[in-house]
Amino acid sequence: MPEKIVKSEEEWRKQLSPQEFDVARQHGTEPAFTGRYWNEHREGVYKCVCCGAELFSSETKYESGTGWPSFYEPLRQENIATRSDRGFGMSRTEALCSRCDAHLGHVFEDGPAPTGLRYCMNSASLRFEPRPESK
Repeated sequence: MPEKIVKSEEEWRKQLSPQEFDVARQHGTEPAFTGRYWNEHREGVYKCVCCGAELFSSETKYESGTGWPSFYEPLRQENIATRSDRGFGMSRTEALCSRCDAHLGHVFEDGPAPTGLRYCMNSASLRFEPRPESK
């Protein structure tokens, strides 16, 4: 992963929409079934909305039924950082972009084979780049 990207809150606000800022920089979440990618089926790559790091491939996206885009593994493990999240009276594993620390969502251990993981991501934290033939 390239050098860490650090910007001021003001710089992030200028770059991101209000919802993207709330989710990616303030650790918010979007309501289920409202994000732009929960029902996306084209082939391509999902990148960090803040820094453009490649995070997930459409090849590992699956229908989890949760209303958020879900993946069973990252495109490159080193592009995703995790940490314990004990907010809202729950114990979860938060997923972050390892390059810019953007909040992406959470990782759960109820996903499909081969990993058994569910990377439950917020659409507001992602930018989808479709393969040219699937636009």
